[in-house]
Parts: sequence; C-alpha cells; structure tokens
Amino acid sequence: MRKPAFVFIFIAILLDMLAIGIIIPVLPQLVLNFTGGDTAHAAQYFGAFGTIFAVMQFVAAPVMGVLSDRYGRRPVILVSCFGMGLDYIIMALAPSLGILFLGRLVSGITAASLPTAYAYTADVTPAEKRAGAFALIGGAFGLGFIIGPAAGGFLGAFSLRLPFWIAAGLCIANALYGLFVLPESLGRENRSKTFEWKRANPIGSLRLLKTHATLVGLGAVMFLAYLAHQVFEVWVLYGHYRYAWDSKTVGLTLAIVGVCSSVVQMGLVQPSVSRFGERRTLLAGLVFGALGFTLFAAATTTTIFWFGIPLICLWGLATPSIQGLMSPLVSASEQGQLQGALTSTRGIAQLIGPGLFTLTFAFFIAGGAHQLLLPGAPYYLAALIIAGAVGLAAYVTRGIPARRIAPPEAEALGPAELFPIEDAP
Repeated sequence: MRKPAFVFIFIAILLDMLAIGIIIPVLPQLVLNFTGGDTAHAAQYFGAFGTIFAVMQFVAAPVMGVLSDRYGRRPVILVSCFGMGLDYIIMALAPSLGILFLGRLVSGITAASLPTAYAYTADVTPAEKRAGAFALIGGAFGLGFIIGPAAGGFLGAFSLRLPFWIAAGLCIANALYGLFVLPESLGRENRSKTFEWKRANPIGSLRLLKTHATLVGLGAVMFLAYLAHQVFEVWVLYGHYRYAWDSKTVGLTLAIVGVCSSVVQMGLVQPSVSRFGERRTLLAGLVFGALGFTLFAAATTTTIFWFGIPLICLWGLATPSIQGLMSPLVSASEQGQLQGALTSTRGIAQLIGPGLFTLTFAFFIAGGAHQLLLPGAPYYLAALIIAGAVGLAAYVTRGIPARRIAPPEAEALGPAELFPIEDAP
C-alpha cells in the first residue's frame, strides 16, 4: 500500500488536459464547417454549445463533489475518465451539429469531476502548502495546453476528426492508469456519513459558502474570474476573423499560452505566496489579467496579441491564492462539497458567459445599423469584469494578514519534497 501522493493526481489531470487541449483548435472549425463558413452564425452556435456544457457542469459538479465526500475520490475520478473517452468518440463520429451537441452534453457531465481532483489535492496536502499544490495542478493544465493544442492543430491539418480520436484514447489510457495506480485519498473516518441531496444539488452546495463571510466574498471573486474566463470561447473565432489564423497558428498560440502558464503556476505561485502572502498574490494576479485582456482587445496584429499572453498567464497567480485562502475554512469531509460549490459558481458563469461574449463578438463584427466594427469588444468586457473582481477581492480580504506564516521548512521545499510518495508500513 502507498500513501496517497500528489504525483498520481497530477498525472491524471495532465492526461485529461492533453485530451481537452487537442480538440480546442478544431472544435470551433468543425462547427464553422457545419454552418457553411459563416463566422457570426458559428459564434452563436458555439455559444449554445458552451451553455449546455455549463448547465451540465452546474448540475453534475456538486453531485460529484458530495459523492466523493461520501464514497471517496477514486471512483468518481475513474467513472469520469471513462465517460470523457466516450464523449470524444461521440464527437469524432458526429455527422451533424445535433450529435456534436450531444457530445458536449456528455462532456459537461464527465468533466464535472475536476473539483474532485482538487479535493483529492486538499486531502493529501497540509493547509499551509495548498496554494502551491493548487498551483501545480494549474501547471498540469498548462503542460496539457503546451502539447495538446499544438498536437491538435497539427493533426487537424490532416483531418478535423482525428484529434477527437486521439483525445478519446488519452482519456481511456488515463482511466486505465487510475484503475491500476491511483490510490484513495480520503480515509473512511473522514468521509461524510450519508449522501444528502440537499448538499448535492447546485443551490444546496452553494450554502456552504454562507458558513463564513470570507467564503462568500471569495466565492463572488471566483465567479467574476470564471465569468471573464468565458471570453476564451471566442479565442479561435476571434483569431480566425481578425488575424486569419489557421489551425496550426491556433495550436502554436495556445502552446505559447501553455508554456507561460506552466512557468507561472509551477515556478511563480509558491514563491510569490511565500514572499508576499496569498492576498497580495491574488490582487496582483487579477490586475495582470485585466491588463492582458485590454491588450488582446487593442492588438491589431498577431505579434501584438502575443505580447498580451504573458500578462494573461500572470492572471494565474490569482486562482491558487483564492483556493489556498478558502480550503482551510472547511473540514476534511467538506472539501469535495467546497470544490463542487466553486464549480457551481463556474457553472453559473458558463451559463452566462458563452452567450454574453459570443453574442457581443457577433454584434460588433456584423455591422448593421450601429455601424461600429469593434472585434475586440469581448476582451474589453472581460477586462472590466476583472477590474471589478480586483475591487471586490481587496475589500473581502482586507482583514487577512499580508503574509501568512508557514513553517520555515515549507518555504524551502520544492514540488518533489512537498508531495513525496512514501511507503506506509
């Protein structure tokens, strides 16, 4: 038997993100093909796809979180991985927008296990080290987006369907890896005694945030951050429309995002939290995000757009800091519910965001009576939302010490020492 260790969940998340990253460059173009090349209509359909994904996340995430609190993290993660593989097979075979829509519905359910992965991380990590651990999970996301979109863009040049088959294979491989390697992280003594629908439904899961004033405020900050993040729904369509990107350019651009994100998540978050504290790191990350979106909106060339990528990736300082502030405020048997509640807030943002940003994009590129052509409008809107999050975060964290003191040895340790694999007697 092995003690639960961070490395297992890191690899599982990495494989999931590789699968997701592979289809990013080609899914919007597949939708574009189904609409006969009409970018404005494709944006509207793509917004609907994002909305159904969000509805499923909103409903399924709290259920997954509470199930993991009751029965353990491992079975929830395994079922999800197999489900994601099925989802990509459905999309690989989709002969119409309707079947592709069904695939997004399935993916909304299966991807709802990501909060369980965060709860797993909280299970195996001391409170003072969780911001760094959540950042390394973010690093797994970044690594997935280094390799995945680049591979997806390359494979998509041969066939728009091929990346979906590769993604399905990765998900199934991930499930098999977890089946034989992934240990359970939540001991029976720390599990919830019963499964309660009043905690598992989306509204019930959000009640957990009301148990502490700081949780409510930080939950609202997370909601604004999730809402602004939905602007990436127009990333590919925006690049295609404004800069004439092809699938290879999309893949290269997202690979640059992945590199920068990995550097921030795996190299800057923990040192920043150790030196400046979670509050200052959170505020700095949000400011960088607002600046990055503003540059995206104003960029007239691909080169200028690329200069905004490091700023956007520095936005990644914020989320692990929020998670690090929130996680110690709930018990071990509520970590899954907390992550489910946060995913419910993301689900609400995903209900609003895809339509908000895709319709904004469609409106400002369609011309018409208003005669205002402003393709960068969605990114200007995202910058305003993040600016609001900065003010709210500063207010709700005003009573938190500038720097949380952790044990001296924690600051000197790297990822390998923070999350060892130890043999139990």
